[in-house]
Amino acid sequence: MTSSPLSADTSDFVDHILTQWGAARPDLPIGPMAVFSRLFRLQAVASRDIDRCLRPLGVNPGEFDVIATLTRHGPPHALSPQRLAESLLLSSGAMTNRLDRLEQAGLVARQPNPDDRRGIIVTLTDQGQQTADAVLRAYLGILDQMLAPLTPDRRQILADLLRELLLAHDRQAPGGIKP
Repeated sequence: MTSSPLSADTSDFVDHILTQWGAARPDLPIGPMAVFSRLFRLQAVASRDIDRCLRPLGVNPGEFDVIATLTRHGPPHALSPQRLAESLLLSSGAMTNRLDRLEQAGLVARQPNPDDRRGIIVTLTDQGQQTADAVLRAYLGILDQMLAPLTPDRRQILADLLRELLLAHDRQAPGGIKP
């Protein structure tokens, strides 16, 4: 299946790709590419723009994920490295590297776990909480800019459709919702 004919002002790059695929391989059902190619391109644009907005604030997207996870868990903004790694789908080595960088920057502190003498707890410092707030505001601003072409109603429709797709897959995904 190819995309429907569109005028030049309503065609995007994916329409161009789909036209090429339709001509090169008319025997293939390329319809799903219309959705996923757009999702992949949006993810690439979002990653680029988010990285660009976070750099001046002194964090990269991976570090933002850590401080955002600690923030959204609420006071005392503390989790074990294992819980952080599970939440972010990271290996323990990758988590250690992120925590090392964040600790060197003064954004998190590692403290003994009062419930497990062998473990530690990662906590946002005061500076980490201030940085998390500034970064979160910048991040939300970028997301809002990306969604600017859509009305609030269309944003909700898109969110609902994506939720419907994810519900079919999220329960089996690592780090997904457990039934």
